Amino acid sequence: MQPLAGRRIWFVGIGGAGLSGYALVAGAWGAEVAGWDRKDTPYLEPVRAAGIPVTVTDEPPAAPEGWEAVVSTAYAGRVPGRTRAEFLAELAAQAQTIVVAGAHGKTTTAGMIAFVLDRLGRDPSFAIGGEIPQLGTHARAGSGWFVVEGDESDRTVAALPAAIAVVTNVDLDHHSTFASRAEVEALFDDWLAGLPDAQVVRGDDLPPAELELAVPGQHNRRNAAIALAALELAGVPRADAEPVLAEFRGAGRRLEPRGEAGGVRVVDDYAHHPAELAATLQAARELAGEGRVIVLFQPHLYTRTLHLARELARSLAAADAACVTEVYPAREEPIPGVTGRLVVERLSERRPGMRIGWGPSVADGAAIVASWARPGDLVLTAGAGDVDTAVPLLLEQIR
Repeated sequence: MQPLAGRRIWFVGIGGAGLSGYALVAGAWGAEVAGWDRKDTPYLEPVRAAGIPVTVTDEPPAAPEGWEAVVSTAYAGRVPGRTRAEFLAELAAQAQTIVVAGAHGKTTTAGMIAFVLDRLGRDPSFAIGGEIPQLGTHARAGSGWFVVEGDESDRTVAALPAAIAVVTNVDLDHHSTFASRAEVEALFDDWLAGLPDAQVVRGDDLPPAELELAVPGQHNRRNAAIALAALELAGVPRADAEPVLAEFRGAGRRLEPRGEAGGVRVVDDYAHHPAELAATLQAARELAGEGRVIVLFQPHLYTRTLHLARELARSLAAADAACVTEVYPAREEPIPGVTGRLVVERLSERRPGMRIGWGPSVADGAAIVASWARPGDLVLTAGAGDVDTAVPLLLEQIR
């Protein structure tokens, strides 16, 4: 299968979870591929391993002459080229596609589907927003179903064709894009209405799977139910899928065990929205058993912190102790008066007497949490930014 043969494609922001995966699939489907990013990321390891040239500089160079540019959302408006939404829609049109959309659980659910298809010999293509360690990557081209995530944060999902369309759940997570939950729901409803021939799975309509899983938490039992429903529509009998799904050990940065020091386990998770954080902490409790759960949380985006500080605090209150860092800005400019301290203040109001720390930098937060930890504890680093860089610091400093 070489549907992109003869194309020369330059990816701007190739180090991101999305474009790195699209580059891998495009290269395998016959295109000549190269790209730029402003910094190295873990997602560039499989890109370089595939022989794709990557330029890393502070500012993006112009696309080579004769090449078409595909531009990450982070650089939209600054660099000319096609949007990632347009290019993903083109990729999705090349194969029978399962699009996994929704506010929460997209990466894990898409990973579950791709894992089962792979282990059952169905040779899937996939482009997923996090590494699936058991598959060795986050993106790959095969000859079977194409499993992708549909992102609502920039309305990318609205452009995607699908043979099987999945909406895991609906929630307001991106306040710079949507004014209300109703707007998010309308986006998904309009997307599904535009796919009259697609088979649809709505996670909110399904009970959690009654299945012993290798990944903890009620949220993962819900993800499993959605994955099983999509797999059935893809022609995989539930009796075949369930025993394979039970072996799925999770996606990267989703309750990912990262090591142990001084009798303290360290686990990392991408949770950055109150609902995700609450679900992750509930699952962390299952993992911790009788031990304490201590969380190092990095808020993600100024708009989310402004609008959801109280809700984030409500979720963090389920931990035994919590330390909060400064906001990870990602694509946003600072908002006056909005810092990680907002979450600290709301948490102090929510649960007076709780051990709460303020560590402006990730390194500060790691030092504080390491000083609290004792044998039997589980330390959770949580956030969609670079809070995972605290992991080696924690493992070094915990005694």
